[in-house]
Amino acid sequence: MLGIIGLIIGGAVIGVLARFVMPGRQSVPVWLTIVVGIVGVLIGNWLASLLGVRDTGGIDWIRHILQVVTAIVLLAILGGVMGRRASA
Repeated sequence: MLGIIGLIIGGAVIGVLARFVMPGRQSVPVWLTIVVGIVGVLIGNWLASLLGVRDTGGIDWIRHILQVVTAIVLLAILGGVMGRRASA
C-alpha cells in the first residue's frame, strides 16, 4: 500500500515538474497531469534500469531527469491530442 501511495505522490511531483519545465500553456487537467507523472515515473525507472543508473549511492539525479523528460514527452503528446480535439 505504501508503494502505491509513494507512486501517486511521486507521480504528482514529476507531473508538476514536467508542466513547470515545459514551455507554453498545457490544456491537460490536473488529474491527467498526475497520471502522466505516474507513467513518467514508471518509464523513467525502467529506462534508468536499462542504463544501470537506477540505484546509486546518492541522489539518483539521472533517474529523476529521465522521469521528468518522459513526463514532458507524454504531456506534449497529450497536449497535441487534446488541442486538436478542442479545435475540431
